[in-house]
Amino acid sequence: MSAPTEVTQLLRDWRNGDKAALDRMTPILYEELRRLARHFLSSERPDHTLQPTALVHEAYLRLVDQHAVDWQNRAHFLGVAASMMRRVLINHARANQAAKREGFSKAIGLEDALGVFTNPRVDVLELNSALQQLTELDPQQGRVVELRYFGGLTIEETAEVMGISPATVKREWGTAKLWLLKKIEGPALQ
Repeated sequence: MSAPTEVTQLLRDWRNGDKAALDRMTPILYEELRRLARHFLSSERPDHTLQPTALVHEAYLRLVDQHAVDWQNRAHFLGVAASMMRRVLINHARANQAAKREGFSKAIGLEDALGVFTNPRVDVLELNSALQQLTELDPQQGRVVELRYFGGLTIEETAEVMGISPATVKREWGTAKLWLLKKIEGPALQ
């Protein structure tokens, strides 16, 4: 059985009350979660206090506490994991900012992830605020950005999680990147 198929079956078994499925699934998903954590933290500053293992553990604790989620498949799990990791990073940045009266917050590199920003370092709280605004305007575009950027999912995986076509994901991704570029980098680009 392939890993994605195995994870999907284990998620379904867990959803249906098989507690042992979670134990069998954990080692398989741990590497996926570490990949996501490394992806997130690779864009953070080198002296970031949150390490990939801590981010994985925090997100994992939140994920296994999700009893009401109807897990569909591996991609769905990773999409939810991406949301959890994003929340952990935002909460971490907010706590750090509150601790530092000067208001220094973390900068996150977006040049590789979104590929459109001219300023290679963007404040994670500023990005979160812009993403929240985008989600209010267009929830589908907001979810695409969350899954693609924060989740590191491919176009196809994002389409699967959202139940839309890959062509729609590509279109929404392109539009959302441009909107975020304008929002974060401001009117100087006009």
